[in-house]
Amino acid sequence: MPDDDSEGDGRMVKTFFHRQSLVFALVALSLAGQAPAQQKTGPGLSGDESLTWKGITLYGVVDVGVQYDTHMAPFTPFRPAASGNIVRQNSRQSVVGVTPSNMGQSRVGLQGIEPLNEDWSAVFQVETFFNPQSGELADSLKSLAVNNGVPLSRQSVGVDGSSAGQAFQTSYVGLKSPRFGTLTFGRQVTLLLEGIIRYDPNYNASAFGLLGASNTYSGGGSQENNRLDSTAKYTVGVGDLLHLGALYKFNGGSGSANTATQANLGVDAPHLAVDAFYSKVYSAISATSLTASQVSGLPAKGYSAENSLAATISDNTAYALMALYRLEPLKLFAGYESIRYDNPRTSLSAGFIDIGGYVLAAVTNTAYVNSKKVQVYWAGVRYGILPRLELTAAAYGVHQNAYGTGSQAGCSTAAHSVCSGSLEAFSLDADYRFNVHFDAYLGAMYSGVHDGMANLYQYTTNLNPTIGLRYKF
Repeated sequence: MPDDDSEGDGRMVKTFFHRQSLVFALVALSLAGQAPAQQKTGPGLSGDESLTWKGITLYGVVDVGVQYDTHMAPFTPFRPAASGNIVRQNSRQSVVGVTPSNMGQSRVGLQGIEPLNEDWSAVFQVETFFNPQSGELADSLKSLAVNNGVPLSRQSVGVDGSSAGQAFQTSYVGLKSPRFGTLTFGRQVTLLLEGIIRYDPNYNASAFGLLGASNTYSGGGSQENNRLDSTAKYTVGVGDLLHLGALYKFNGGSGSANTATQANLGVDAPHLAVDAFYSKVYSAISATSLTASQVSGLPAKGYSAENSLAATISDNTAYALMALYRLEPLKLFAGYESIRYDNPRTSLSAGFIDIGGYVLAAVTNTAYVNSKKVQVYWAGVRYGILPRLELTAAAYGVHQNAYGTGSQAGCSTAAHSVCSGSLEAFSLDADYRFNVHFDAYLGAMYSGVHDGMANLYQYTTNLNPTIGLRYKF
């Protein structure tokens, strides 16, 4: 169990990684400035616009705006989006402030490709997520930890996610071949998240789309699983139309706990793209803040409230079908995902170390005696009204079944979280590109919850008008 010295060591380690990330960014900037660009970068800039030196490209995104919410908790400096964007349990007042990463995650990264022979090249990518309005590394789990023991009526925004203060959110290396595909190893974006980024009308923007505001769906049921450690990922094109993908997450020596498997099959025609996905995650973690009574018991366990959390553990199975139809200047999007939660085959115990070094001090392994089933669906359109101006309209919906037992079986009210319930979100936004590097955006998203999905909510709706600027390099 941790003691005072280990807590001090933890703070020193976290400080070290913060400093290392800064050094990494400065070194990368100095390297990239020594030669003209040659290849496409993470944000999608052309070769002439990118920063490349000897096959290594520096890229980044800085996205900052101002947002007003009709019902929200005070913004956090830690979560990548700062705001909750959709209505949440602790939403209670109108809030206005500076929010980062409204259209896309603010980040800095390096990626490279090194030809080995006519068929194969070595590839790598590392990137760091940060919050430009606070200077903090993106850390969703810290947004939960600062609310430990705090009642809903006094909490700030706290949302689980895969960003947990790590020095690098993406870090992989591998091999790539035009004929045989790409095989990479490390911490990587999942196939399901790649699909949602492509097929969400808002491209996973957190301020204007439900899929970006809640990574539950891109994580196949858990917000921590849209990026995964210790993965092997393989993608390949088959002919001119088909593409395949497979991903496996290794368990890190903890039995079958935390393993994951994903698969993808897709078709790309001249005007139509369709992709199907399968995801299975064992012992998936959904973290929350600790209650006051749970915090009071931490000293006896030797844990600190600064890096401890509560969590519900489940085995999650997801299937998804997504489509895109292009008829310039229109793009039509649609998607459907089914997620099933079951009690874990392999339980996790209190003391389990989650991503970012956070400790699960209170663990529930029996939340799903009956399977929880969630249906997610969306549709939208993007319209290039002018060469540099694009409008997006989208609608999202979620429905969960009643999965309680005993007196709560089959309920359909807000009395219990296990009752059937629904969530809807609608958005309208505009993005104007001054050039390939700089754009401005304006829009809003409405969200509302009902019945079981509104359990313990202080308010059940939110509207978040947002305006901002984004710079890509």
